[in-house]
Amino acid sequence: MVRIITDSTNDLDEETLKNHNVMVLPLFVNFSDASYQDGVDITTPELYKLVSEKKELPKTAAIPIQTFITVFQEIINQGDEIVFTGISKQMSRTYENAVLAAKEIDEEKIHIVDSMNLSTGIGLLVLKACKYRDEGKTAKEIAEKLNQDNKRVLSQFAIETMEYLHKGGRCSSLARIVGTLLKIKPIIAVRDGKMHVAKKPHGKMQVALDLMIEQIKKDLPRLDPDMVIVTHSLAFESNQYIRDKLKEFLGDIPVLSTVAGCVISSHCGQGTIGILYMVKEENEA
Repeated sequence: MVRIITDSTNDLDEETLKNHNVMVLPLFVNFSDASYQDGVDITTPELYKLVSEKKELPKTAAIPIQTFITVFQEIINQGDEIVFTGISKQMSRTYENAVLAAKEIDEEKIHIVDSMNLSTGIGLLVLKACKYRDEGKTAKEIAEKLNQDNKRVLSQFAIETMEYLHKGGRCSSLARIVGTLLKIKPIIAVRDGKMHVAKKPHGKMQVALDLMIEQIKKDLPRLDPDMVIVTHSLAFESNQYIRDKLKEFLGDIPVLSTVAGCVISSHCGQGTIGILYMVKEENEA
C-alpha cells in the first residue's frame, strides 16, 4: 500500500483529507510564550485572536527530523511505501528534514517530492497523488508524476493587508507605507517554489479579485479539469464573490473552497484569498 503524507500548509479541508486517506503532519506556530501545532491545537480564528491580544506576530517552524523518522519508520514497519509532499523547499526546512529522514530509513520506499508551492497549490498535488495511488501506481511512479505535475500548478493570492508581510520581513517598511497610502492589494504568484509580486492593483479588494479571475479565464483553454481551489484566510465575502464569478465560465469543473491554516495565515494575514489550479501539459489536448 502507498501512504500519501503532506504537511499542514496544504490547506485542504479536513473532510477532503479524510475522504482521500491523507496523513497530515503539522508545522508549528510559535509565540514568545507558547508553541502550537498548526491545525491541531490552534485554528485560524484563534490565531488572529492571539495576535490581537498579544500584539505579536508569531514565528513558524518546520516539522522536526525526528517527527518524520518516527512516522516514516512506523509506516515502513507496516510494509507500506510513502509519498510525501509539503511546502516548497524554498520556503521551509520541512522538505530538507523529510529528505534526511528518508535517507535515515529507506530511500527506496520513501519518496519526497518538492511541491514547489504552498497552501492548496500543495493540496492540488496531494489530490493528484491520491488519484495515482487509486489507479494502482507505485510510490516511485507517483513521485515521478508529481515531479512533473508540480510545474503545472498556478497559484495566485490577493493580499488584503501588507502588515503581516511587513512584520514577517517580507517587504520593506517603505513598501508597506506606500502600499497603505495607495491602497495597493498586491497579487502574489508562486513560481519556481518562491513567492513573487505579480501585480500591484490599487483601490478596493475587488480590483485584485477581478484581475485573478481574468487570469484564470485566460488559462481556461489549458485548464486541468480535475479541480480549481479558492483558498482564503477568513475572507468569506471575497470567497463568495470569486465562486459566483467562476461559475459563469468554468462549466463542470469542480470548485473547492478552503480556509487557510495558521502557518499560511501567519505570513499573509486576514483577508488574503487565492485561486489555485493546474494547467495541462503542453502535449495534452
